[in-house]
Amino acid sequence: MTALTIEDKDIQSLTGKIVVLTGGSSGIGLATTKLLLKLGALVISGDINPPPVEHDRLSFIKSNVTQWSDLVALFDHAKERHGRIDHALANAGVSGRADYLEDKFDESGKLLEPNHETLDVNLRAVINTAYLGLHHFRHQEPAGGSIVLTASASSIQRFRIADYTTAKHGVLGFMRGMVPNLERSSVPLRINALAPGWTETGMVPKGVIEAAGQATQSPDVVARSVALLMADETYQGKLIYSNEGKYWEIEDAMLKTVVDIMGANDDAVMDKVMKMAAQNGPSGGSLPGSSN
Repeated sequence: MTALTIEDKDIQSLTGKIVVLTGGSSGIGLATTKLLLKLGALVISGDINPPPVEHDRLSFIKSNVTQWSDLVALFDHAKERHGRIDHALANAGVSGRADYLEDKFDESGKLLEPNHETLDVNLRAVINTAYLGLHHFRHQEPAGGSIVLTASASSIQRFRIADYTTAKHGVLGFMRGMVPNLERSSVPLRINALAPGWTETGMVPKGVIEAAGQATQSPDVVARSVALLMADETYQGKLIYSNEGKYWEIEDAMLKTVVDIMGANDDAVMDKVMKMAAQNGPSGGSLPGSSN
C-alpha cells in the first residue's frame, strides 16, 4: 500500500470545475459538497432530501437514484446550466436491507424474493450515474472528465451485511472492468474509487462503532480523497482507503499481489481473449467454460 498525504495545494485545481454528485445532502456527499464549494467548484447535487446548506454555486435537484429519469434530469440540469460537466461522484447509498437467512412469505404462503433495495441504490444506481457521466464527457467540447465511485472498505473484506458487501464489491468490480475499456477511448476519461473505513455517516451510530473498540473518522476526511481523485489527472483505476484520518492507495498493491500469484502473462492472456471476443461481437460464440 502507498500512504498518501492530501495537501490543500493538491486539490486547488478544482476551482471553477463543474461537479455532479449523488447523495449530497448528508454524510460523505455533504462533506464533499462543502469542500468543493470551498475550493470554488460548482456543484449539482441529487438527493431525496435537500442539503442543509445553500450557496450560489450549489444546485439541488430532487433525485431518486433508482429512477433512471431522475438521474437523466440531474445531468441534463447540470449541462443546461453550466454548459459542461467535469466530474461526477456516484455516492448515494443506503445500509443493508436483506436477510438471506430469513424466510418471508406472501399471503398465499409462497416464498418472497429478497429485498434488493441496497443493490439497486448502492450498485445499479452507481453504475447508471457513472454511465451518464461518461456519456456527457464523451459528447461535450472539450471532451473528457472523471468519475469517482463510492466503494467501501467492505469492498475488499468479509462484512456480515451481505447485500451491502455485495454491492460494494460490485462497485470495485465495475471500476476494475472499466479501466481497460477507457484505455481505448479517444477522449480523456478517468475512473477511480474511494474505500472509506468506519466513517460518521449515520449508517451505523458512532457510539455503536466506538463501543466495539473501533475509532471513526469524519466524513471531511473522505471528502478530501474524493477531491484528490478528481483533481489529480494522473489517477486512473485507483482506490483510496481512508481510516482514522489517514490515506492509502491500495488498488495497485492488491493487483500486484494477484499478478505475483497468477503471473503477468495470465493477466495479458485474459485481456487478449476478451478483446478478441469483443471484436467478434455477440455472434462470435461463447467463451470457453461458458454455459451459454
